[in-house]
Amino acid sequence: MQGMLGIVLGSGLGPLAERVVVSRTEAFSEQGLPGSTVKGHAGRFLFGKLGQRDVVVMQGRVHLYEGHDAKAVTAGVRWMHSQGVEHLILTNAAGTLHPGFPPGCWMMLSDHLNLTGTSPLEGGPNFVDMTEVYDLEARAAFLDVASQRSMTLHQGVYAGLRGPQYETPAEIRMLRTMGADAVGMSTVLEAIQARALGIRVNAFSCLTNWAAGLSPEKLDHAEVIETGAAAAASMMDLLEAWCGGAS
Repeated sequence: MQGMLGIVLGSGLGPLAERVVVSRTEAFSEQGLPGSTVKGHAGRFLFGKLGQRDVVVMQGRVHLYEGHDAKAVTAGVRWMHSQGVEHLILTNAAGTLHPGFPPGCWMMLSDHLNLTGTSPLEGGPNFVDMTEVYDLEARAAFLDVASQRSMTLHQGVYAGLRGPQYETPAEIRMLRTMGADAVGMSTVLEAIQARALGIRVNAFSCLTNWAAGLSPEKLDHAEVIETGAAAAASMMDLLEAWCGGAS
């Protein structure tokens, strides 16, 4: 029997929840969790079904740049674990650094760079193997489903920074040298926390804009919201199809 699936929705990706058959809703505040101050993050949990799969959707998240520490940022992951989540799907909006990954596409995370300077595991010798953060078996299944649907799904390395300012062109050049394909301000701490709890993890970046210095356009959060909303449907198609065949 399939365990419960958890899904975390990033900036502009709230529409991903529209195909979930919702049985109940709980606000972050009802569980004593901090609420988000960022547009595009509703701050609630949706329980229900996606296809035949039991899911809990975390509609929005909180970030380090809102003044929270790593423990608060990952509180939602621990709460979903307490509700029986065994596999966690993280989504985010990210800037693309890869010339072959244009805005409007999706990138499945193969690995990450934690450049936040912190960890939710701080406070003790909480040594967790991070060799395979993002579940390899599920990644292969997602690629197969995407191919069947003629959906372009890139794979790459996500660099997670604190924010809230966007990166400078020099910082983007540094990240490219370090091997990053996309950059954002979330996800890595949640993935670390989930792996420490024994939860399987996969993650997807909606590539909403070129990173600084790669385009003459200035970076704008409104663009992130708009592009994320436009790309949400293809990711929900992928998740629904995968839920139909996942084990």
